[in-house]
Amino acid sequence: MNRIKKLFPPLEWLPNYTLKLLGFDAVAGITLSAYAIPVSLAYATLAGLPPQYGIFGYLLGGLFYALLGSGKQLAIGPTSAISMLIGVTLASLSNGDTQRWLDLSSLTALVFAAMSFIAYILHLSSIINFISETVLVGFKAGAAITIGLTQLPKLLGVSGGGDDFFKRVVNLYNQIPDTNIYVLIFGLAAIGLMLIGKKYLPGKPVTLVVVVLSIIVITFTSIAGLGFKTVGDIPSGLPQLHLPNLLWTDIKSVLPLAFACFLLAYIESVSAAKAIAQKNGYDIDARQELLALGLSNLATSFGHGYPVSGGLSQSAVNEKAGAKTPMALVFASVCIGICLLFFTGLLKNLPTVILASIVLIAVSGLIDLKELNRMRKVNKFDFVIAMLALLSVIGFGILNGVLIAALASLLLIIRTVSSPHIAILGRIPGTNRYTDIKRHPDNEILPGVLLFRVESPLVYFNVSNVYNVIWERISKEKEIIKVVIFDLSTSAYIDSSGARLIKKFYENLSAKGISFKVAEAHSEVRDILRFEDVEHLLGHVSRRDSIHDVIVHTLTEAEMQEKLNSETI
Repeated sequence: MNRIKKLFPPLEWLPNYTLKLLGFDAVAGITLSAYAIPVSLAYATLAGLPPQYGIFGYLLGGLFYALLGSGKQLAIGPTSAISMLIGVTLASLSNGDTQRWLDLSSLTALVFAAMSFIAYILHLSSIINFISETVLVGFKAGAAITIGLTQLPKLLGVSGGGDDFFKRVVNLYNQIPDTNIYVLIFGLAAIGLMLIGKKYLPGKPVTLVVVVLSIIVITFTSIAGLGFKTVGDIPSGLPQLHLPNLLWTDIKSVLPLAFACFLLAYIESVSAAKAIAQKNGYDIDARQELLALGLSNLATSFGHGYPVSGGLSQSAVNEKAGAKTPMALVFASVCIGICLLFFTGLLKNLPTVILASIVLIAVSGLIDLKELNRMRKVNKFDFVIAMLALLSVIGFGILNGVLIAALASLLLIIRTVSSPHIAILGRIPGTNRYTDIKRHPDNEILPGVLLFRVESPLVYFNVSNVYNVIWERISKEKEIIKVVIFDLSTSAYIDSSGARLIKKFYENLSAKGISFKVAEAHSEVRDILRFEDVEHLLGHVSRRDSIHDVIVHTLTEAEMQEKLNSETI
């Protein structure tokens, strides 16, 4: 039963569901739908799709996430970064064909779903740990700048254009003299109202109020004739469900896009879910989120939508509006469905400058200047990595930026593990404990003893560095070394190369008349040493012996051997 509850989280909260909770979720669901409709319209245009396809993401994605998601307040729908990914990538793949654009976007969601299910089966939820927060800070800032640049022409009332960031900047600069001042003022007024609402009315559907006011102004005044572009007719009705076309050539063409969306969506979803869960006193199952995201995107792909994700902004709206369970997403989907059936005609006169304003407000929160400044002051290397991610997105586009950021994270991990900290240990005065003498210069160094530990697993790409550092230390040591002891307490895993490193230490030190021992090896490490036929060289490696026990025992052996040698002479 526990496994079933874990697989189907509603079994955990539905038995205790009350009318009071229903009231909270209903209000939150209505509020979320009021936020989601205008935002999803804006994001759909960012993705290069007709506006209703953004709404489909909230309608289907949220509804199916509620079935399997472990986040009680996480809201699922299109996000700015994923929308931009879809837009810039499919523009070239579809060759401007709207129907093909739609087909490829829903196919991307389907491939995304398949990746999520595979990752769930293979227990790959730890993938989130491979993308560092440092890289994410830079990536988000780069994505915000890139997305914002695509929306500025709409704010200025000019055509814009350009295939990459730099061409867009040049085109926008050349078109500044053609700015439509009426459109600009209208957009700036909308941005001002949304910023005021964001500050003084958090969690309230201020964006919806701005949308309604703009529609009223365009509909009942003559301002529409001053160069304002509007959304136009939006077809009413719910999405028709069918499987996207499964052509192998198309699947291969969207694989990199789907992977980038999956990576970005999973990290963003779990990060948002954990932040809100911590605030509300419960835990997130990162592996279950793979299954929930997979089902959400599967449903979205059947409904012509493009990849969806959990996002912090919409989840914050949901949580601040009082959501207690995923039932709020069900209410939101019902409200969105009613809007699609009966009220799409009201959106006909929605100005596109308002959609651009909504996107600009949304992406402004992605630029964390305080964190970038903190990195610059505290850790220059982190700052360089963040800027690399930022510039990669700007210079190579969001899709390549995601992949470069992922690669940068992996390189960070490899760098850390390939050159681990190697601590030379000394005894804490008056105790039998041993710590790093670099951090604690008052530690006692035992005469004739070199004690060290590697604060990392011992694997094939770091053993050479470990050997070189320690052997150089031995070679430069002024006092005669009798004993070298390798503390394995911080190396919980070693591979066969790690075992051969220990054998190499033993053989080369024995040739110099120096004893070599290991201490506090974990059980799996002892198994590897035994399997690689290294343990018999070291003597029995016991789990009971502390570092101090090994030191005392080894020094005694060394003294006895030295005495025997002198008697023989």
